[in-house]
Amino acid sequence: MSYPSFFDDVEVIKVVDPLSNVLGAFEMGLYEFNYIDVVKSAGHSCPTVSGAYLMTKEALKALYGDKPAMRGDIKVEFKEDLEDGVAGVIGNVVSQITGATDKSGFKGLAGKFARHSLMDFNASIASSAKFTSISLGKSVEVVYDPNSVMPSPEMQPLMQKMMSGQAEPSEIKEFGTLWQDRVKRIFENTSSVITLIPN
Repeated sequence: MSYPSFFDDVEVIKVVDPLSNVLGAFEMGLYEFNYIDVVKSAGHSCPTVSGAYLMTKEALKALYGDKPAMRGDIKVEFKEDLEDGVAGVIGNVVSQITGATDKSGFKGLAGKFARHSLMDFNASIASSAKFTSISLGKSVEVVYDPNSVMPSPEMQPLMQKMMSGQAEPSEIKEFGTLWQDRVKRIFENTSSVITLIPN
């Protein structure tokens, strides 16, 4: 499997999942997500997917500190409607990591370990998303704005050639390289693109 080398440099997100422990999937329910996991699930790497990963990572660090985040203990609220823009893409990444879903998730075992109804859209928040640890009673809001990390000016003409079917294979490859270079720079400039607002 070949992919951009910077994928391996992105900080992993460690979680503890009581349901996973009970069902014998991971000892003590401890496991981790890396950026490659969410890229595989989304099928691509882009500023939206990387932003969703970064928002989740930074929010969980703010809530749980150095300890693994408790999967299934996290409620997530989004300002946008599920069908607006890229809200669904972001929601899918966040759901994969936190376990939170709207109404479609796991209903639980004997009233425990439920994952549904932990994700809401159209929330009355000013930020991109709000993460809440139910057990800790602690919340943090996250604003993600990648506009400070601009794409290469060479991308637009290459995009036009691709969309018109006139791009050479070498130009398609160059576009992908430039696209991933921006994603890499977003990760390298986390403090510029992510703002945390403690509640």
